[in-house]
Amino acid sequence: MSSLLPSDTHRSAVDESGGDLRVLPLDDDEAAGVINCLTADTARSTLAALQQESATASELADAVDTSLQNVRHHLDSLREVGLVRVVGTRYSVKGREMKVYGTTEDSLVVCVGEGSERLRPAE
Repeated sequence: MSSLLPSDTHRSAVDESGGDLRVLPLDDDEAAGVINCLTADTARSTLAALQQESATASELADAVDTSLQNVRHHLDSLREVGLVRVVGTRYSVKGREMKVYGTTEDSLVVCVGEGSERLRPAE
């Protein structure tokens, strides 16, 4: 019986979109950080909005109907775990420089269950 996932997948494999494919076993500290970050509804909504279009923190606050402070908190968390990055800058009406956020081009797989040890990155 063939597997849907190749058994030689590595953390640095390239996915079809040109980004890296990150494979994390469930017991990995990095996987724990990603999972913890995505437990918040606002973080998931923010990430989903950024998958549609890059945006500033204030645009995201409007899009996910929350405060600017709350969005900035979740953007920091999403950046820390490598799901979001700064993709550019824009200037406000008042001439202030604002960061524009977008998703990383990486794909991420967190492995759970029997056989997931085959997908662990090579040491």
